[in-house]
Amino acid sequence: MWDDAFPSFLIGLREGLEAGLIVSVLVATLVRAGARSRLPQVWTGVLAATALSMSFGAVLTFTAASLSTTAQEAFGGALSIVAVAFVTAMVFWMRRSARSLAGEIKEKVTGALTMGAGVLVLTSFLAVGREGLETALFLWTTARAADESAGPLAGAGIGLVLAAMVCWGLYRRVLSINLTRFFTVTGAVLVVIAAGVLGYGLRDLQEGGVLPGGTAYAVDLSGSVDAGAWYSTLLQGVLNLTPTMTWLQAVGYVGYLGVVMPLFVRGVRAVAPSASPASDAPARTSTRPVWLLPVAVVAVPALLAGLVVAVARPKPSSGESVAVSEADCGQGFTAPRPGRQTFLMRNTGKQTSEVYLINPATGAVYGEIEGLAPGTTRDLVATVAGGTYAWRCVPTDGKAVTSRAVRVGGGSAATAVVPVSERDLAAPLRAYKEYVNRGLATLVTQTRKLSDDIRSGRLDTARTDWLTAHRTYASLGAAYGTFEDFDQKINGRPDGLPDGVHDKGFTGFHRIEYGLWHDRPAGELKGPARQLADDAAGLRTAFPHEDFDPSDLPLRAHEILENTLQFELTGDTDQGSGSGLATADADLAGTRELLAVLRPLLTTRAPHLLSTVDADIARLRELLDSEHQEAGWTPVERLTPAAEARIDGATGQLLEDLSPVPDLLEIRKSA
Repeated sequence: MWDDAFPSFLIGLREGLEAGLIVSVLVATLVRAGARSRLPQVWTGVLAATALSMSFGAVLTFTAASLSTTAQEAFGGALSIVAVAFVTAMVFWMRRSARSLAGEIKEKVTGALTMGAGVLVLTSFLAVGREGLETALFLWTTARAADESAGPLAGAGIGLVLAAMVCWGLYRRVLSINLTRFFTVTGAVLVVIAAGVLGYGLRDLQEGGVLPGGTAYAVDLSGSVDAGAWYSTLLQGVLNLTPTMTWLQAVGYVGYLGVVMPLFVRGVRAVAPSASPASDAPARTSTRPVWLLPVAVVAVPALLAGLVVAVARPKPSSGESVAVSEADCGQGFTAPRPGRQTFLMRNTGKQTSEVYLINPATGAVYGEIEGLAPGTTRDLVATVAGGTYAWRCVPTDGKAVTSRAVRVGGGSAATAVVPVSERDLAAPLRAYKEYVNRGLATLVTQTRKLSDDIRSGRLDTARTDWLTAHRTYASLGAAYGTFEDFDQKINGRPDGLPDGVHDKGFTGFHRIEYGLWHDRPAGELKGPARQLADDAAGLRTAFPHEDFDPSDLPLRAHEILENTLQFELTGDTDQGSGSGLATADADLAGTRELLAVLRPLLTTRAPHLLSTVDADIARLRELLDSEHQEAGWTPVERLTPAAEARIDGATGQLLEDLSPVPDLLEIRKSA
């Protein structure tokens, strides 16, 4: 969140300070001219500008939300380019005008004082309105780039509050600030941030189909950079730099910086200040109610924004409208035409419901909506062919309700997913828990032997026994979620620990691995080895009593190898043993065991999937075996580029073919 807040904080501070300086000079000039009665005219202009800016932000937010995904990308990309143009013009103008800003404003105020109230209102409105519109546009752009609004809104709010405090201090003459230096430094930072916004906008235009080259990548570090790490989040939140960038993004980013930054730096020079005395023009009175103008300047932008949002929202889809509730499911459901259909599902009840389009005879699911809240409408898209269809609604607190069935004429039936219940997964879960119990019993024996080796000083033997025990643990991957704190103790990595590999919290297999392959004495490793054996025994005792969610089994079918691809095959977990491929082989064995217990369920739901996955597993196993000789396993960093590409490719293909398993075996309440 706070990584995404910085760009908005900076724009809020700069724009707020710019607008605040104008307002403070207006107020100070009126006060010193003895025209305090005209201060409400200034605040009316400020209020109007604020209302206009907020209305503009509402129009951006709600009209974009009503667009299709592709149109949203194109719309957001176009406004990102506009935002970059505004920010660029703003930083150059402030670089040029910072020193003479107060003098220019005083000249404008002097002229406004000699004219009517409307001119003074307009002066403050234009002064603040421009900054407000720029802030709203930039804030919307950064919020969209961050895919969340809390951080950008918080950052902008803090920046605006700080700007208001600075302006108050300047007005009260209790604070001094070198405006030229401030706007120069923040301008240079904003140029860098704007380059990132430009790159993000170009990417949006590519994804929206406006610009080509969406698959031509200049930079792709997704395989070696953790996108969820703090440094990745920071770079993406502040600078909009991502591990993957297309050629157009990269050229736009570098080109913008290469042109704009030199021009900005080259043009930084002092401008002589100027000032004009304030006028003592008398205040004019008005017979209008004092509340009329402030109310009007807020109401008019709000009404116009509401009108724009209402007009811009698309007409409802032409699909069949179906009402659902906890008492009556599928009101208005008639036999649809064969083909791809969109159903408008509206929850008219008082409870959130799961909604399924099913074959009432078999319970097979053709489409579903999870968590349809009361009073909301969502689209459900499904392919309809010849067959019988009905709706099944499952409220949060209540029994499932099934609509009347309708018959659709036509050819063969559409593809459906036979629902899975907890009862269906009970036997696979029981079989897998037995497998884990056997593995943990073996692990206890192996870790005790490893501890004995180290205690006796047999470090060569300990290295062999370490790999054997670690592979046993790795083969239990689908149960990691139930191991609770034991997994961190047994297989934790030094990442994030204050002292890294020397931290007292670094324990388990990788702590011993580091010691064994960095020639640490046996005496130093006795304690960690004994603790590992004790933790393995503790896990074996605790596991039968842990809650193993049956829905975890289908999820782990691909998650085990996702971790393999991310950590083992990149060498990220290696502490010197070079055993990444050996661990990957154990992960593959664990995946095979998991698929074995799920095979009866998958055979009836996706028989062709199993044959494909089996072929993928055989191919990956053959590639891993080719890197295993009598001397041991080839370390990941010593793989030839061709061998590494083949192993990574085979793992990626297996992951892709395993990806449907969680959806096929998802526990559905309609069963």
